Amino acid sequence: MISDLGVSDIGAKSVTRVLQSQIVNALHLGERDKASNILSSLSHGNDPLRSDDFVCILDYCARSPDPLFVMETWRIMEEKEIGMNTTCYMLIIQALTKGGYLEEAFNWLSYLGGIPHSVPDLPMYNVFLSGCIRMRSIGHIDSCLELMENQMVGKSEDTYWELLKLAVLQENLYAVHEIWKEYTKYYSPDITFLRKVIKCFTVLGDLCSAYKALQHSVALVFQGNAFVQRSSKLDIPIPSTNDFEFKKCGMSTTGDDLTRENHLDTFNAKTDALCGSVKSSNSKFVEATSEGRSFPMCDKVCQDSGYHVLNRELGNGNSDQVINNLRLSFNDVIHACAQDRKCVLDEQLFLQMQRLGIKPSSNTYDGLIRAAVRKRGLRNALKMLKEMEEANFKPSTSTLAILSIGCSNVLELDLAEALLDQIHTTSWLWPFNALLIGYDKTDQPERAVRLLAKMKQLNLKFDTKTYELLFSLFGCVNAPYEDGNILSRAEAAKRINAIELDMRKNGILHSHSSMEKLLKALGAEGMIKELMQHFHMAENQLILTNNFKGTIIYNTVLHSLVEANENLLATDIFKDMKSRGVPADMSTYNIMIDCCYSSGCYKSACMFVSMMIRDGFFPHLSTYTSLIQASFSTLVANDGFDEALHLLNQMNLERIQSDVQLFNSILFQAYMKDRIDIVELIVKQMHQERIKPDPDTCSFVFHAYKCLGLHIAAMEALQVLSMRMISYEESVLQKKKKYFEENFIFVEDQVEYFVEYRGMRKLRYSSEVELHILKESFKIGDYEAAALWNLRMCAVNGFSLSWSPDQSEWAKQLSCSHSSKNELYLPMDKTIIKKMKKRKHIAWVLRAS
Repeated sequence: MISDLGVSDIGAKSVTRVLQSQIVNALHLGERDKASNILSSLSHGNDPLRSDDFVCILDYCARSPDPLFVMETWRIMEEKEIGMNTTCYMLIIQALTKGGYLEEAFNWLSYLGGIPHSVPDLPMYNVFLSGCIRMRSIGHIDSCLELMENQMVGKSEDTYWELLKLAVLQENLYAVHEIWKEYTKYYSPDITFLRKVIKCFTVLGDLCSAYKALQHSVALVFQGNAFVQRSSKLDIPIPSTNDFEFKKCGMSTTGDDLTRENHLDTFNAKTDALCGSVKSSNSKFVEATSEGRSFPMCDKVCQDSGYHVLNRELGNGNSDQVINNLRLSFNDVIHACAQDRKCVLDEQLFLQMQRLGIKPSSNTYDGLIRAAVRKRGLRNALKMLKEMEEANFKPSTSTLAILSIGCSNVLELDLAEALLDQIHTTSWLWPFNALLIGYDKTDQPERAVRLLAKMKQLNLKFDTKTYELLFSLFGCVNAPYEDGNILSRAEAAKRINAIELDMRKNGILHSHSSMEKLLKALGAEGMIKELMQHFHMAENQLILTNNFKGTIIYNTVLHSLVEANENLLATDIFKDMKSRGVPADMSTYNIMIDCCYSSGCYKSACMFVSMMIRDGFFPHLSTYTSLIQASFSTLVANDGFDEALHLLNQMNLERIQSDVQLFNSILFQAYMKDRIDIVELIVKQMHQERIKPDPDTCSFVFHAYKCLGLHIAAMEALQVLSMRMISYEESVLQKKKKYFEENFIFVEDQVEYFVEYRGMRKLRYSSEVELHILKESFKIGDYEAAALWNLRMCAVNGFSLSWSPDQSEWAKQLSCSHSSKNELYLPMDKTIIKKMKKRKHIAWVLRAS
């Protein structure tokens, strides 16, 4: 009789287990109706049911999660009056929390708290807190903490970890320190919990605290306290006997405290003290940067010694787990150091890892390469990549991406493209956008086509930045090298329509930046009709939402119209801009002054200057340059030179520094109108203000003398200005004299003769030296290359070179002449200047009238 009862009981259990498995399988396959039917069959069986007969179902619902089926199961248990244990309550709360039913889960916690002898366990609160933090429901978190305080359930290590995650979510560094301080009052932290704390500090940018917490972790390992054994049933707090206060180190997020040498010395001293005499005498150091710092790389002897030290200190079979925890903590701090340009701790951390025998992982090298790209340069980062590959680590996608971005930023585009070719799966768009920016800067749209094919292959979805770059790369066909024509405009329109069609397919709307690039492309090709169509679209969609961004759009359109000589249309657009309340800036007024120059109306230019001053903008260098050009476009007294010199005098009074472009605008007009006196005056003024000439300056002055038949003066002027183009300092010229003369100026060319069909023999110089100068221009600069070209021409034509340009007869004669003209540049009394500034607006109004 007894044996029969036992067999029956075992059979009932087997049937119940089978039904539970069938329910779980049905839920897994998505067959909810079938699962409900089997659950109903289970509840209507003749065998008595217990709470354990539903644990498998509740457990699956908690893991899935499936809050609806868990409530259906609970109703069945209620109907059958099946008593529930702690495990069932835990799984129900977990299913509701993970499923997003926070209010219902909290009601369960409150309900259990109100039943005598059924107070919820602390793990239930921890599960609920974890779900609330994941859902970012601050209200439920506050309610839960209040309920915990009322029920006096205390806090466990898991509770403190959830509170730390909440503090990180709120970016509350102070709360992290307070939680850590409270935790150490009741628990002795081990390296597992310290790793979590280090993660919080690094995410919030507190490198100082993260560094000290990391050193505590290392110290715990060598003290034999890497792991604290706790009871599996009771969470009994064990107060810490060590000082784990990190707040004293300062909570600055800049990492300034970690850039001092004494910190690094202390770091090394601590490591040596912990490792004993681990440091090997034959450690090697690999050159890291051009500044001469060394990147520490311990050799294999050092690493093996450190590993044996850890094994000797631990000796409890947990060495692999300890090393893995330490490695993760080191990686977190190294990655945080990579985000801070001032912190130099990543090198020291890597050295300490190797002294301790902690072998770096792929993630370690990823952090080191990020730090190298941002702080020590691309060359060092590539060395680290080579070290990584030699250590048989395959670079991760993030490593390749950050290296590619670094290469794109310094225009190493071949290497950047090669790195991206190694990426086979990714959702990151920013390294590809960085390479597109590089192609845009170097004007290589044909290479961008290949990159776009790669992006399509990876199924990357373009963002607004990508489309902005596409407009910049492919929106122009002939520009800026040639003017647009019918064919180029048709091709540009075809490309732009294709890009906009792709934007609409992907649901991407125009931004201010993408619209600006599109309008620039249309203006560069001279597509005025299409430009105005897109501009009116931008008016309706973008400008009205942000007037300040609208200013940029208007400036782009105005500039394109002025370049296309559509001056009347530009004036109408400016009036529309003012009527819509879109604020004009300095660029707007400068563009309109250029418009007046194109239309030959100097008085209108003065009117715009008056409006500029009224709006709070004072004329700058670019404004005066445009005004001087406009003054020559109108038939004013003395061909405009009196007005131009007056504007120069006004700039001098306002302490505005001139530049070579401004002087070139006057020199060009003086050369065109054979005003050699103005040419000499401007050259002298440039010398007084120590403004270096450029190739245009040399050309205008040379041809001005040549057109008047003053060939010797032309050659002397060309020689002096070329010397000044290299440097105004005679010591610099003397230093470069020998190198330039021996390698460029006095180098003899091969002479070739050829006979034309009329029998005339002419001398031709080969272009070897000229090509050499062109190649050197990448090293010495375009200005110095042009100067060498001019000086070589002087030498070839038989003129002796003097590397003291101020001693030239032409320069001496120039310095003694035009004394009367200098009165234009004499400084005036400060009170007069002050009065003139107050009356500046009135003066420009009078000029306009």
